[in-house]
Amino acid sequence: MGFIHRRTSKQTVKVKTLLGLALTRLAVARRPHVARRSISSSDVSQFLALGHLDRALHRAEHVIEEDNILEAFSIIELYCNRLIENAKQLDKPHECDEDTQEAVAGVMFAAGWCGELPELLFARNILENKFGGDFAMMAKHGTGAVDPMLVWKFSGNKRNMELKKKVVKEIAAENNIQVNFSEFSEVAEQDGCDNMPHHQELNHKAIYQIDMDGSSESGSGHSPPHDEDPCDISDFDGSKSVQPKEKKATISVRTR
Repeated sequence: MGFIHRRTSKQTVKVKTLLGLALTRLAVARRPHVARRSISSSDVSQFLALGHLDRALHRAEHVIEEDNILEAFSIIELYCNRLIENAKQLDKPHECDEDTQEAVAGVMFAAGWCGELPELLFARNILENKFGGDFAMMAKHGTGAVDPMLVWKFSGNKRNMELKKKVVKEIAAENNIQVNFSEFSEVAEQDGCDNMPHHQELNHKAIYQIDMDGSSESGSGHSPPHDEDPCDISDFDGSKSVQPKEKKATISVRTR
């Protein structure tokens, strides 16, 4: 019995080590998601400023996705810290309190969704041996002791129209932009944005060269990259009267 006890303790120490490594990696994994969330939020604001409500709603899906991942990371961080602090309970799975069981189940579930945290997979294998196949099976499927909120953060519908409208309204309020959904057709939005072509994605450099009435900004130091089609920029703001060659001719005259 002593040998078994020592072996279990070693496995518990290994779980603590893996969870500690996961926490370290988690801090790094957050950064790109925070950056993408910021960019997507800025995109929504710029689309609204240009009057493209349908594109703003489509881009809001990316904001929701990044928000969900970041919130899921926060839950995972809480679970890892809880298991590290209460590691002794892992040696007696049947005596674990509900909070510890929830943390174990949450880590098991998240391991299948977080490729950025490979340590969770190794920790899950050890925890499965401790808590049994039935417990692990329910956890992997997001049932049993798994918090439904964590399941939703990973697998929820980011294309829910009401949620997208809520996000757009919040971003609009932050940027003092008025939004009116009364004349907006949800059916048209679903048809037009769910299969949105790649070339219609927001061009950040183009945005700064177009003012609110669709004309080229004077004195701007920005210019579209050579590998971008300037026609996409004129099409983006709805103006078809501005031709790329005429812009270049005007700039060359001013320079001389």
